[in-house]
Amino acid sequence: MVESTRSTRKSNGGGNNPAVPQIKIVVPEDHSMVGLLGFRDELLHVIEREFRSTDIHVRDNEITITGPEPEIALVAKLIGELIKLLASGAELSPDSVERTIRMLRSAEDARPAEVLTLDILSSRGRTIRPKTVNQKRYVDAIDEHTIVFGIGPAGTGKTYLAMAKAVKALQNKEVNRIILTRPAVEAGERLGFLPGTLYEKIDPYLRPLYDALHDMVDPDSIPRLIAAGTIEVAPLAYMRGRTLNDSFIILDEAQNTSPEQMKMFLTRLGFGSRIVVTGDVTQVDLPNGTQSGLRVVQDILEGVEDIFFCRLTSHDVVRHKLVGDIVDAYSRWDAQEPASRKRGR
Repeated sequence: MVESTRSTRKSNGGGNNPAVPQIKIVVPEDHSMVGLLGFRDELLHVIEREFRSTDIHVRDNEITITGPEPEIALVAKLIGELIKLLASGAELSPDSVERTIRMLRSAEDARPAEVLTLDILSSRGRTIRPKTVNQKRYVDAIDEHTIVFGIGPAGTGKTYLAMAKAVKALQNKEVNRIILTRPAVEAGERLGFLPGTLYEKIDPYLRPLYDALHDMVDPDSIPRLIAAGTIEVAPLAYMRGRTLNDSFIILDEAQNTSPEQMKMFLTRLGFGSRIVVTGDVTQVDLPNGTQSGLRVVQDILEGVEDIFFCRLTSHDVVRHKLVGDIVDAYSRWDAQEPASRKRGR
């Protein structure tokens, strides 16, 4: 258990200057200070950089934080969450510390330790977990609803987390098969002009789904599972006319469906099945004049029971930090772009 005490320290100069708030935290002796603060205080430097208005002193297993009341309270909460992460067996890194700080600043009721220790799937020596509050809401929604839409920019883990939930559901025998599908937009879903066999024609459009699958399932078993129909990876056009029972179905890149295709896909839902639809409405590759089914469906199905829309943002990007900055920069540019240019585009 972490012990903390609050006090005030007289500011330099005395006189009528107000006292400066201070919190002292005693870290339990069974916790490594190196694990908490990092080798050569690497993690402590991250905290100091993020909370420049505070003064943090460490002596043995005591951490003293001085500064404005809201900031020192947040630092104290941060250290408590980091200690919980260590106690769960997690290894702290600058990235995990920065994510914890962002969670605490973005949501008053955030519990980063609960988010970062939620194991979705353990496979091939690694554990897949949500890394943001919104990602946890997303995976929780997949457990609680029959149809979930994950809408957000590139790098927010929409497809990857859905795939992990699908593999977990298959392992737990909650479903009999996984179906992964994408619209082959660039070829207009008419693939005849491409060279090669049918598999070679559609492979470039489905390759990202295979890549994610290879991270979670033994690669040697994938051809066997595909041959048995336990895992199916196919273009969206192949879903027409089917009823999909006892399946975990993922539609990726859904922004590139037409409204008619979206309706066709959603009505494939059979008994004992779940659907996750992922996409980014800012990256529509449809021909000019064609509406995105993902944009339209939000107006049509918002509020329908057992359907959940989870909207992720640049704060949920889990790739390189620059990806979030790029997403924000493009959003600002789109907002400032003249209406006439948008119409022309």
